[in-house]
Amino acid sequence: MRVSREKALENREQIIETAARLLREHGFDGIGVADIMKAAGLTHGGFYRNFASKDDLAVKASERAIADTTALLKDGLAQQPKDPFRELIERYVSSAHRDDPGSGCILPALAVDAARSDDPALRAVFITAIQDYLEQIGKLSSATSRATGSRHPAAILSEMVGAVILSRVIADTPLAESLIAAVVADIAGPSAENKSAKA
Repeated sequence: MRVSREKALENREQIIETAARLLREHGFDGIGVADIMKAAGLTHGGFYRNFASKDDLAVKASERAIADTTALLKDGLAQQPKDPFRELIERYVSSAHRDDPGSGCILPALAVDAARSDDPALRAVFITAIQDYLEQIGKLSSATSRATGSRHPAAILSEMVGAVILSRVIADTPLAESLIAAVVADIAGPSAENKSAKA
C-alpha cells in the first residue's frame, strides 16, 4: 500500500530523529539500520526509500542532533542573560549531559567515530559543529569580565568535550562529579555559591 507524501515525510523525520538519538547512544558502528528502523516503528524495507545508505542517514542524523542541541543551549542561555557564558559551561559540562548522551552534543558522543570515517560529508558536519561552538564560545567568553576572556575558544571547547567524555567513562561516581566541578570552575570560575561559602 502506497503512503501519502505527507506520511512519507513524517516517516523520514521519525527515522532521522530516532537515529540522532541512537547513534549518539551507541556510536555509528554500534547499531544497525534494522534496529534504528525498529525503534522508529517502521519496517526495514522502508529505509532505502528515504536514504541512499547508512552513511547518508548518519550525516542527516548528525545534522539533526546538532540542531537539537543548539536549540536547547540557546534556550538555556536566554534564561540566563546575566551570565550566558557560565550557563553554557554549566549546561555542557554537567552530570545531566554526561548521563544522557542520546540527547547531548555529538562531539563527545561521536567525534572519535567521525575521525575514523572516510566520508567527507560526515566530517564536514562535525567540522561545522566545531566551528560554530568556537564562534559562540569566543563571543560569550569575550563578553565576560573573568580572565576566561583571554583563553582561546579552542582550549575551552577541548576542555568541555574532554570533560564530558572522561566523566562518561567514570560514570556516576564522586570522581566524575569532582571532575565536572573542577572543569566548570577552571573554565568559568567559582560559582556564586562557592564564592559566598569562602567569604
